[in-house]
Amino acid sequence: MHVLILGGTGLTGPHAVRRMHAFGHQVTVYHRGEREADFPAGVRHLHGDFTAFPKEALRPGPDVVVHMWAMTEADAQFFVETFRGVAGRAVVISSGDVYHAYGCMQKLESGLPDPAPLPEDAPLRQSRYPYRKMAPGPDHWMTRYDKILVEQAVMGHGGLPATVLRFPAVIGPNEHRRFHRWLQPMLRGDREVTIQDDWARWRWTHGFVEDVAEAVVLAATRPEAAGRIYNVGEPRTPAMAERLAEFARAAGWRGRLVEVPPADLPEVDRMPYDFAHHLAYDTNRIRSELGYAEVVSREDALARMLSWETEATAP
Repeated sequence: MHVLILGGTGLTGPHAVRRMHAFGHQVTVYHRGEREADFPAGVRHLHGDFTAFPKEALRPGPDVVVHMWAMTEADAQFFVETFRGVAGRAVVISSGDVYHAYGCMQKLESGLPDPAPLPEDAPLRQSRYPYRKMAPGPDHWMTRYDKILVEQAVMGHGGLPATVLRFPAVIGPNEHRRFHRWLQPMLRGDREVTIQDDWARWRWTHGFVEDVAEAVVLAATRPEAAGRIYNVGEPRTPAMAERLAEFARAAGWRGRLVEVPPADLPEVDRMPYDFAHHLAYDTNRIRSELGYAEVVSREDALARMLSWETEATAP
């Protein structure tokens, strides 16, 4: 099978590329050249912009094209127009931020909490462009980012059967250290770690990077994935306090987690979100339909996260 991956040099892509190559598939990686990855010999590697694909990127016509970086409606529309009739199938990466629960958590919209875990047919956000206020400038892609519009574009056209993967919070070496503020005190041996009480009870599905990459491999190599949307992530989503307790056990930390209201934290550490809205995803569909399962044990994943955190802060 010939698999063309657009992007593929970030956190998840290299693991998916290596695994598909190891299975004997012909893999071509096409990316913008902003960062490189260590790919096996035999992986075809091309640089270019996502708004224009050279003919050599399209020859031979890929059996499957995986878009790791479709962020806007325009990205998705151009992608469909380019590869319809050229590629046999498409896999497009989306996010759990499409759900209504995310809009409510971010206080972009209102409503009662949706029952969790959220299945693929759970209510979606009514608000649009969730990161527009965070964009560094008016021309930045974040002003136009919306995975709901991406999903609608790729799933709403004939001629290019598509699979959508809704990613969780992806963790692993080289990620942006989302647990840094709590892991560092543990690794220093502090007696207490203070956490915001409503966040401590909040649940957000995570996935270790190699496990999430396995979902990409399955979606790309299993034809029955065409036309389906899948949540990706761990089988059970613990509360954040439980997650930190797991890290504590793995690190051998014997201190105490102390839950406090936001007002008791320094202003810079307060998280101004509505944590009554959980972002826990139901991942049964991809497990039952594609046979998805984690490829890294939870213990190994925790150990590697702690190792990365230690190395990242070493003098």
